[in-house]
Amino acid sequence: MKHGKKYKEAAKLIDRAMQYEPAEAIALVKKTASAKFDETVEVHIKTGCDGRHAEQQIRGAVVLPNGTGRTTRVLVFAKGDKIAEAEAAGADHVGGDELIPKIQNDGWLDFDVVVATPDMMGVVGRLGKILGPKGLMPNPKAGTVTMDVTKAVKDIKAGKIEYRLDKTNIIHAPIGKASFDEEKLTENFNTLMEALVKAKPSALKGQYMKSIVLATTMGPAVKVSTAKY
Repeated sequence: MKHGKKYKEAAKLIDRAMQYEPAEAIALVKKTASAKFDETVEVHIKTGCDGRHAEQQIRGAVVLPNGTGRTTRVLVFAKGDKIAEAEAAGADHVGGDELIPKIQNDGWLDFDVVVATPDMMGVVGRLGKILGPKGLMPNPKAGTVTMDVTKAVKDIKAGKIEYRLDKTNIIHAPIGKASFDEEKLTENFNTLMEALVKAKPSALKGQYMKSIVLATTMGPAVKVSTAKY
């Protein structure tokens, strides 16, 4: 992959052999953000888990104290009183069966997170082939299948993010924007890491976090020390 001049200049600031402490890594990542838009700061963690075994799967959610810096569009599948409750909580779209053809036939996907009450999962299940591959399927572990739609919507709007193992046993998660100050990014990073430490599967033998990398959307990677995790 060819990199542009800005990327190459930014990469010179980083010692690729070094594993930095989180605060140092965050300071470096901010310096290397050179795109014309406000880049997202992301964490990529290679784990020692084997996601093919159910007992080594990792999936959950955490509310970042300083938010993600982006506006998250929330779709809620609900019925009865829960429709008004979801709307009052600030959901962008609320509905039921009538949304199925809109998503299946019209390809409507103007949302980032899907929340559903348990009694609507039969309806949402029909969209599994569309929502599943996009990581949009509601899940109780992530707090997106719940009767408490007010809390679910408000948490998401406040900066709740989901984390999960991908097919290569890596966790990818945003911790904010390059425009955030170092303190806010560090606080968000620490909150995410605390949640991941708690989520360590008891069945896992050997090292949990093999490598931790921080990077902006367009910037070079900065390795973070795994010693304390």
